[in-house]
Amino acid sequence: MNHTHDTTRGAAFVAMAALLWSSSGLFIKVLPLGALQIAFARSLVAALTIAIVVKVRGGRPFPRPDLLSLACAVSYIGVLIFFVAATKLTTAANAIFLQFTAPIYLVFLEPWVTGRALQGRDLAAVGLCLGAMGLFFVGRLGPGTLPGNLLGVASGLSLALFSLTLKLQRQRRPEADPISAIILGNLLVAVLCAPVALRGFSLTLAQAGILLYLGVFQIGIAYLLFNAGMRHLTATAAVVTGTLEAVLNPVWVFLGIGERPSAWALLGGVMILGTIVWYSLSGREPHPEIPLAGA
Repeated sequence: MNHTHDTTRGAAFVAMAALLWSSSGLFIKVLPLGALQIAFARSLVAALTIAIVVKVRGGRPFPRPDLLSLACAVSYIGVLIFFVAATKLTTAANAIFLQFTAPIYLVFLEPWVTGRALQGRDLAAVGLCLGAMGLFFVGRLGPGTLPGNLLGVASGLSLALFSLTLKLQRQRRPEADPISAIILGNLLVAVLCAPVALRGFSLTLAQAGILLYLGVFQIGIAYLLFNAGMRHLTATAAVVTGTLEAVLNPVWVFLGIGERPSAWALLGGVMILGTIVWYSLSGREPHPEIPLAGA
């Protein structure tokens, strides 16, 4: 009974995290700021939010990083910056669905790093996702959308690298808190974006409020909820629950500003999410671990 209660609570935490993550597309679209300005402010606020909560709970928000921790943080930088830029340059649906293609890269990256043999379902998942990715580019090769789609692909690759380095860190240092990589990654995003972001950086009260929401809730509180939920869930359950983010992200954008993804993109998105769910449920645990986005 207690196990069932813990699992339900864990799923609720991950679902709340995915719900908060899914709001990023709408607010990134609405803000009349550059991608690097949004990334700078959001990540600075997120890093401070998570660090304060960890410190209040008696943890160490800034442990001395090793090379693997730095690799986690650097790959997470790509997730954050590429996703914001992609959302600015293409539809929110394209950006989030292309980010969710991370399992394609993990299928080949994890065996190369860990020595695990490729399985038939790995190759089937890659084939399905590659076919789905191609649908995002059907009739959408203009100068505006194409760079955004490519940045979405780069975000997915960064997410795969982040998931892989985080998994290696957990294997080699089980005592390490993965939330420290999130704090460090957000701080590095703020530092890297600051020189460009602070040029002519001025905000209205409404814009400042949106950036505070993105930093405090959409990234900060969301990752704390996700971290808490993962203590009670299998990786498979977390992945399936986390697909809620990709489903809701374009819905909020459509309801908020009326942006409509192409029919081909929607078909590609359904194929990607369906493949992720099938891949996760077809084994005891997803191998390689399919990450959640949360950008």
